[in-house]
Amino acid sequence: MKATLYYRGSLSSCNYDCPYCPFSKNKDSAATLAKDRRQVETFTDWAESQGAEGHRLSVFFNPYGEGLTHRWYKEAMVRLSHMEHVDKVAIQTNLSAGLAWTGELNPKKTAFWVTYHPGQTTEEKFLEQVLQLYRRGIPFSVGSVGVKSAFGRLESLRRSLPSDVYMWVNAFKDKRDYYTDEDRTFLRSLDPLFDLNAEDYESLGRACGTGFDVFYVQGPGIVKRCYKDRRVIGHLYRDGLDALSQPRPCGMDCCDCYIGYIHMPDLQLRKRYGDGLLERIAGAGSQRRMPRVYEEGVESCDAHA
Repeated sequence: MKATLYYRGSLSSCNYDCPYCPFSKNKDSAATLAKDRRQVETFTDWAESQGAEGHRLSVFFNPYGEGLTHRWYKEAMVRLSHMEHVDKVAIQTNLSAGLAWTGELNPKKTAFWVTYHPGQTTEEKFLEQVLQLYRRGIPFSVGSVGVKSAFGRLESLRRSLPSDVYMWVNAFKDKRDYYTDEDRTFLRSLDPLFDLNAEDYESLGRACGTGFDVFYVQGPGIVKRCYKDRRVIGHLYRDGLDALSQPRPCGMDCCDCYIGYIHMPDLQLRKRYGDGLLERIAGAGSQRRMPRVYEEGVESCDAHA
């Protein structure tokens, strides 16, 4: 099987203190960090064993907090990037930690999803980190939440980034009708695929790769179909991928997050992102033209409002 695994352990703390993020308020105990380390190491050992089972894996670490301030996430990424049967290992990160260790990675199998937090770091420091990845030839995307107070800083970052670096903008959805037409035009100038993320997709009963060849793994090995769908479908280490895999239509009314809706085949988003789908790196073709949000009969949740 060719499978994608999203992994999230017990870590629930971050070195940033963004006011909108609950994990910035947490400070994990030594016991919690030790448990998280054991879980990451167990998962990495399991992934290594899957070559003998004939599986090919792509792994995405998306912890509740910042993983790269902890040595075991770096070690796991290095190990995974050198496994023959692992096609890709990626991580969601604020990129604040030191990056000397990235020289040990296999850059052909590694990618970073980098989030910019304007209130937590300066553009100069952030760019210095980003350009280290760029010089090492490690693929990455850069993005931020499109809150209006950050528009100026996002525009400045887009001007400062190399032109071939894709910058995404997450739509701010906490307030209905938050954006004016002028706001949307501005955000499209930063991210030509902004409209794709601005929608909440009607998903109930629709086909999705989650639970079939995409799995959301929690630290102890518990597997869920999707990170928002709380149904447990099995245990990674007890059941294995073949036993876990079943076609599972979406049980949620809407899908509103990138790591969920990209696995809805009706949206055909691999055409937009190509091999960069997991880490959200849009292909060159995607950046040259505006996307059509509704494709293949897929409607937004607000389509009938």
